Amino acid sequence: MPTSNQEQSPADALINTTDGLAYWESIAPDVNGMLGGFPHISKVDIQGSRNFLAKLGIGATAKGKRTVERALEGGAGIGRVTTGLLLDGIARQVDVIEPIQKFTDELKGRPGVGKVWNMGLEQWDPAKEVEEGERYDLIWIQWCVGHLTDGQLVRFLERCKTALGVEMGGFIVVKENNSTSGKDDFDELDSSVTREDTTFRRIFKEANLKLVQVELQKGFQSSGLLPVRMYALKPE
Repeated sequence: MPTSNQEQSPADALINTTDGLAYWESIAPDVNGMLGGFPHISKVDIQGSRNFLAKLGIGATAKGKRTVERALEGGAGIGRVTTGLLLDGIARQVDVIEPIQKFTDELKGRPGVGKVWNMGLEQWDPAKEVEEGERYDLIWIQWCVGHLTDGQLVRFLERCKTALGVEMGGFIVVKENNSTSGKDDFDELDSSVTREDTTFRRIFKEANLKLVQVELQKGFQSSGLLPVRMYALKPE
């Protein structure tokens, strides 16, 4: 049962970064660990993401699509999306942000993988970390922003805008679970929040980002998983 403090507090106020990091340090660095015991959804997830990007004109497999030069993945884990999606016909180079070093150990030095920052999204600052003049054509953020408070997420997205190659038609894509309980839900297990669709849309507006495309991931319902939406964003 939730405590009275949990009932009275906004869900994101309960997030504890130390607890979240401790949870992920305890998880095995494999697909089963990354996907919470549902490794079979990885193929469906990757294909859904690929289809979504194709609708944005990104990808090498369809006529008229383009492969981007540089992409960034926030919360990359073991690189399941970096290697399975972004470096497979989407981007020529991918930089990654991931606080758990054991997850990224095998990514370092792999062809196509650029910089690896072992830090939280709330710590990453392109003004300090990205070389002057370098920009990303695509910033992909998936299944990780539940560990940020609303305010931290707004500020992270604002920093992402400064590293986005707007003149090159760059996009920020956020792919996350959506709560179905009628509110944002706090999970004590990994100290994270599952947000409602309306909460994400409010956060994007606060970060002065325009929602240019949104799509519900198909194929997860049979596994009893929460709805997952993909949000494509551009600066206002």
